[in-house]
Amino acid sequence: MKLYDAPWAPSPRRVRIFLAEKGIEVPREVIDLRTGAHLTDDYLRINPRGAVPALELDDGEVLCESAAICRYFDALHPDPPLFGATPLEIGRIESWTRRIEGDGYAAAVYVLRNTAPAFKDRAIPDAALTITQIPELAARGAIMWEGFTQALDRRLADREWIAGGGYSFADITALVTLDFARAAKLVPPEGLTQLARWHEAAAARPSATA
Repeated sequence: MKLYDAPWAPSPRRVRIFLAEKGIEVPREVIDLRTGAHLTDDYLRINPRGAVPALELDDGEVLCESAAICRYFDALHPDPPLFGATPLEIGRIESWTRRIEGDGYAAAVYVLRNTAPAFKDRAIPDAALTITQIPELAARGAIMWEGFTQALDRRLADREWIAGGGYSFADITALVTLDFARAAKLVPPEGLTQLARWHEAAAARPSATA
């Protein structure tokens, strides 16, 4: 088994935080995105999309999406139950994870990939596609971001962690999203005290530096 990793990319970080919370160690190979190692023939044979992370299993099968990789390890090592232990917990965590991905992470991706020169003709993370940048998507992403952070602040007004109960995969996803958004020059609006309190607590966990 081998995890193809990249130190500063958000999706691999989500897997690393998850593994750290679980206490799982996996052999890793670092893919240098700055030098284009993810677009080489060797890596494209692992993941034809040229994206990270990728988990190569002992039988040669490869899992390529960060949430899928975390689900795989959760099935192998169910404790602590970061995806929930009861049907209601599972539903809440899944609901908020999808909302964070669809409203927050997508907003940051829209802004970054449609403005940063490094993503010229690569506005979608797929090595097989040439996609030009669309400035209007960046503008929409900025609007989405403001609404997302305000909604998350309201959600945290009466609970320590996003899905209620303990720290979960939804919190991991939100932490990675908020930190990644800085690369797109997106920060929460001023005055979101509950979100700031939550972020301080999430970032203070040892797993956050994984």
